[in-house]
Amino acid sequence: MKIAILGYGKMGEQVEIVALERKHKVVAYIDSEEDWKKQAEGFASADVAIDFSMPSVVMENIRRCFEAHKPVVVGTTGWYDKLPEVERQCREQGQSFFYASNFSLGVNLFFRLNRYLAKLMAPHAEYDVSMEEIHHTSKKDAPSGTAIVLAEDIIAALPHKDSWINKENDNRAELSITSQRLGSQVGTHSVIYTSPMDEIRITHKSFNRKAFALGAVTAAEFLVGKTGFFTMEDLLA
Repeated sequence: MKIAILGYGKMGEQVEIVALERKHKVVAYIDSEEDWKKQAEGFASADVAIDFSMPSVVMENIRRCFEAHKPVVVGTTGWYDKLPEVERQCREQGQSFFYASNFSLGVNLFFRLNRYLAKLMAPHAEYDVSMEEIHHTSKKDAPSGTAIVLAEDIIAALPHKDSWINKENDNRAELSITSQRLGSQVGTHSVIYTSPMDEIRITHKSFNRKAFALGAVTAAEFLVGKTGFFTMEDLLA
């Protein structure tokens, strides 16, 4: 499989390592407007593109992939307000698009655990729920896309929660998310249910970026030859 990497930062480098380990070939590295010109031939030869760029350029990258009818896997976060628009374009134009807020298999299992726990806790109003997340200092968005998915799944299950807020808060209707940006932390997410008597806590901690890169390359392998809008739920199924 020939891969174009859109955004050659720390995650792009990990995608390259995993792709080569899995006997694929990287044919384009695009990290700027100039690269789109210099790497045009390589991009044209790619079977799939994997995007770990920046929120400011991801929509333009997706547009270029759609124009070239290149399947595209997007792991960039911080642009999700545009996701419904991309899904509509993908379906109307017969494109191939794979999106995940987090490509780690462990995180996606954690998503399922979070949904199950929220359903269990729904009848127990004596417990209030909050969230904590920690990432490296260069992460731009807060809360993280992973934290937002966790929060929205909790809100969907708990009748006394109707929104989330990115700070500590005493309003019971709002789910409080505390975001920290520390050193080189890859990513830690905790969901905490607290009552006057005890606490229930579930946590996922990532040790390195390779898990995300492996998930993205696996998603690319899954996407090639398909048409439509896909997520990790499709891959895990």
